[in-house]
Amino acid sequence: MELDDLLEALNAGQTITGDSPFHKVMHRTSQDALRITGELNGSYQEPAHVRELLAQLTGKPVHESVTVFPPLYSDFGKNITLGERIFINSGCRFQDQGGVVIGDDCLIGHNTVFATLNHDLTPSRRADMHPAPIVVGRNVWIGSNATILPGVTIGDDAVVAAASVVTKDVPAKAIVVGSPARVVRSVPN
Repeated sequence: MELDDLLEALNAGQTITGDSPFHKVMHRTSQDALRITGELNGSYQEPAHVRELLAQLTGKPVHESVTVFPPLYSDFGKNITLGERIFINSGCRFQDQGGVVIGDDCLIGHNTVFATLNHDLTPSRRADMHPAPIVVGRNVWIGSNATILPGVTIGDDAVVAAASVVTKDVPAKAIVVGSPARVVRSVPN
């Protein structure tokens, strides 16, 4: 069982059962993510080196227009896809096993949490994990301390207010506020 097999299962929404071969690959991959984010967060890094470390973390090229202010945390890393001209402020957390895609021109506020896994509700199956992707469209602004839950898509040009908990899809150009987040108005043209 290899990382590519796990990513295929995760991206298909397959349940990852506790103590399965997939679970073991997930934990092995997590050790790499912890090592890379430890280096990223351990001391000052030049912006170009931050992008190099992000490329190691994600296993994908990171465009030179991406800016990240560490610390940044990820317990997996290999299922993050970043567009261009993105700014990610300090303290953000990526639980990205289910997949996190951030479109071009996005602003991500301090301490935003992207959570793509749910555990099974049945006590005897609690170690089982159910992945679902988070997709952030183009030109989205997510305020500080927001939490985005599994399976959520945020439409282009939307705004997620600070401290919101996003439990369902956000339409394009919507402004959402609260816990759970609800649409309060549209972004002006």
